[in-house]
Amino acid sequence: QECIQGDDNLQSMIVGTVMRKIKSRTWKKQRYFRLQEDCMTIWYKSKKAGNAHSTFSVGDVEAVREGHQSEVLMSIADDFPPDRCFTLVFRGRRGNLDLVADSAEEAQAWIKGLRKLIENLENMGQSEKLDQWICDWFKKADKNKDGRMNFKEVQDLLKMMNVDMNEHHALRLFMMADNSQSGTLEDDEFVHFYKMLTQREDVLRVFQEYSGDGQKLSLQDLEDFLREQQLECEGVEQHALDLIERYEPSETAKMFHAMSIDGFLMYLSSPEGSIFNPNKRNIFQDMNQPLCHYFISSSHNTYLLEDQLRGQSSVEGYIQALKRGCRCVEVDCWDGPNCEPVVYHGHTFTSKILFKDVVIAVGNYAFKVSEYPIILSIENHCSVEQQKVMAQHLNQILGDKLLKTTLDGKIPIGLPSPEDLKGKILLKGKKIGGLEERLNGVEQDSLTVEVSDEDEKSKPRLSKELSDCVVYCKSVHFCSFKHSRIHSKFYEISSFTESKARKLMRETGAEFVCHNARQLTRIYPSGLRTDSSNFNPQDMWNAGCQIVALNFQTAGVEMDLNDGLFSQNGRCGYVLKPDFMRSPDKGFDPENSPNHETHQPLSLCIQVISGQQLPKVNIKEGSIVDPLVRVEIHGVPQDQARQETRYIENNGFNPVWYDTLNFTIHIPDLALVRFVVEDYDKTSKNDFVGQYTLPFSCIQQGYRHIHLLSKDGTSIPPSSLFVHIRVTELT
Repeated sequence: QECIQGDDNLQSMIVGTVMRKIKSRTWKKQRYFRLQEDCMTIWYKSKKAGNAHSTFSVGDVEAVREGHQSEVLMSIADDFPPDRCFTLVFRGRRGNLDLVADSAEEAQAWIKGLRKLIENLENMGQSEKLDQWICDWFKKADKNKDGRMNFKEVQDLLKMMNVDMNEHHALRLFMMADNSQSGTLEDDEFVHFYKMLTQREDVLRVFQEYSGDGQKLSLQDLEDFLREQQLECEGVEQHALDLIERYEPSETAKMFHAMSIDGFLMYLSSPEGSIFNPNKRNIFQDMNQPLCHYFISSSHNTYLLEDQLRGQSSVEGYIQALKRGCRCVEVDCWDGPNCEPVVYHGHTFTSKILFKDVVIAVGNYAFKVSEYPIILSIENHCSVEQQKVMAQHLNQILGDKLLKTTLDGKIPIGLPSPEDLKGKILLKGKKIGGLEERLNGVEQDSLTVEVSDEDEKSKPRLSKELSDCVVYCKSVHFCSFKHSRIHSKFYEISSFTESKARKLMRETGAEFVCHNARQLTRIYPSGLRTDSSNFNPQDMWNAGCQIVALNFQTAGVEMDLNDGLFSQNGRCGYVLKPDFMRSPDKGFDPENSPNHETHQPLSLCIQVISGQQLPKVNIKEGSIVDPLVRVEIHGVPQDQARQETRYIENNGFNPVWYDTLNFTIHIPDLALVRFVVEDYDKTSKNDFVGQYTLPFSCIQQGYRHIHLLSKDGTSIPPSSLFVHIRVTELT
């Protein structure tokens, strides 16, 4: 392997190392780890003979942390020095792997080696990734490890890859690929076999429709395609030249400014050929509006990794949420031993973590994926003494990042913007008095203020030190919209359970929207959801609620919608609300049908053409997916809709539908579109295969690929759907 040559770290990883795998203070076991020859797989097993081994792919590792950088390693910090310890963090919701090497040198070899391999993977182009993927399958199927595959092994492999192909057809392709006529395929012959197998008739059909000679697209052919199908209108000739330069593999075609079918497929499979408009990927919205004019990605019970009754509390919950672009996290604080406040789900059996450790993690990870402000939503159940300790930790650990006073020290008239608050951490909690008194030097007594939103029974007092940390997010009890209109201040924020919010929406939807144009509102899941399930956030966004707190640790349609809404605007965790929700006088009511003078309804027509290499969901030996595609519209009640294609029997590899689904969308600015692939089952609930959710406003029209995500929201290349999309105005 050329990747190893001259790299001592990788060479020692291939030889292998015995390290301790640590699960807790008491569970520390030796395992033999080594990098396999493919430079893509880590293999490990216990030292006992005969025990099964395990493997994981380097592609599943998101980061390598050095030293005592996880709760497990912190708990054994006295036993092993930090220079021998490291943690592998995986994508999605898989737990960390904590390791201790026998020496600092061995630890460094693995840390540096893994980081290099991860970097190599991230720099791989589309076609290298595909070749790598094919080679991985080849290794899985080459049972006797002789570097060749006979026809029987190829047939088993097709099953593993979710391909149901009749024997005759498979044998014909096998013979064509077997150039050496040895009755077996070597790896490059297998890549050729695979490429014949995956020839895309659907893409070829489009290519030939635009190709003058059926062999290539001239520059003019490609321009016609971009104008007529992809609906591009500016700088089309230059864009066509760029696409040829970027995606055409044949140097000859490049010389003639032409594109082959391979280049055309590469373009359609690239980010530019995806359904998501690249112009909406990075920050493109005005970030200078008041905070209350944005939807803010928000997490509930951030410290939990599982359910709310017995689950593990963990600092990792905060790290994972922040890495997913979350900007408002929840901290449930209770008195702990030795005057150190702890964080856990009160009155339950969830484990406890130190408030101090949570603040350290938030300080470290707050601005890794977004520079816009973080809101710490404090649920405070602590005594005044421990509240003082909380204030000390916040000040000492966060320093200048903690917002302690209004931005210019003057009494403001409205909320600052995300742009104004870049790099700042805001505390949301109870406050003694208001901003005005504090800035005018008038102080209030700390005896009477209620402390916690969610627990009205106990009313501990509030410490002045903690109160002083609250500036723009003072938690207050909600009376009524009328009361708020007259009395409330822009920096006051009320929290509602999902059921209270729904009731307000049904009864006074327009007033709710209006209230949210002036101040922040937080919605959290009902206390009955002890399994950490989520409510549908779309209903709350329809009313302009900004802080819609979801259990990030729970996969499902609700988190898909959250990931979908916040996948735009640089994934910065802030999305500007539509203009009709930002001014109190527009009178928008999500529950009632909109007025056509202000809202132009659109027709969305989606032709679901085909699917590619859908992942295998059913573990049963020999079973193959019967896929169907459902398209769901999530938006105002009038726009909620879903339609499905038919299901295709036994083909997860390259199912073809050519089914057309039509939708009418009245409020496009609030709509999200979710594509779901399921494995049809006539006797029980369909199995989930993959999904992709995006804002309607971010859709690119024309022929597009949709790169599917797993239940966890992580990518599952090379699984995709191929669709054609048209949006027209309804007259």
